[in-house]
Amino acid sequence: MPGILQTRLQQGFRTMSWPDAPLPPLPDRFRGLPSLGDADCPENCGACLGACPTGALHLEDGRAALDTGRCLFCGACATACGAARITFTAEHRLAAASREALVVRPGDTGLPSRRVELARKLFSRSLKLREVSAGGCNACEADTNVLGTLAWDLGRFGISFVASPRHADGLLVTGPVPENMRLALLKTWEAIPAPKICIALGACAISGGPFAGHAEVHDGAGGLIPVDLFIPGCPPHPLTILDGLLALIGRIE
Repeated sequence: MPGILQTRLQQGFRTMSWPDAPLPPLPDRFRGLPSLGDADCPENCGACLGACPTGALHLEDGRAALDTGRCLFCGACATACGAARITFTAEHRLAAASREALVVRPGDTGLPSRRVELARKLFSRSLKLREVSAGGCNACEADTNVLGTLAWDLGRFGISFVASPRHADGLLVTGPVPENMRLALLKTWEAIPAPKICIALGACAISGGPFAGHAEVHDGAGGLIPVDLFIPGCPPHPLTILDGLLALIGRIE
């Protein structure tokens, strides 16, 4: 025990200072908010559409638009685009307060709004969440768990996860919601006292991800319960998750 305490003292302060200091470094291969060129796509090209495994891309007036709620951030579309009109930036701020705001269109330069007035009014100082893993692969859950480590320390913002929905202010959902989890999700949501909020975390919880359209899944949480905040990714980086949660309660814009 003395050796453990001595080592801990030598390590010093380990919790990152963000958001009151510069961002922590992101991996070199990090793929953040997509950027789409403003020019028209070559006629009848469709290379990016065919490369996307989840149908996240579609054409609007001859130009590609990308739905980050369906995107796995695999980069296949950027590789397939011979005109190099699709790139993935290092922008980690991906969360949005509406499903439509997750669609990135050519020439977009701003960020989607993350404002949820109910959360900012009632939960700005203390937010308790009940997490439901609804058929996911556990990647989103793993990156959410990272926020509880010493380096991130989610609790310093008054945000924590609770075991009982009766003690929660809101619900955080991961996974595509298979039929076997539908009733469990609905009962958990009903057990949370009103007023309450719901967060859909990851492509599966937002749109069904790679399982979208399968007869055994409900393509995410939005078709069953009202969602207040969408945090895209497969899985979202811990910084993207934390940014979305802090924007939700009004700690950052």
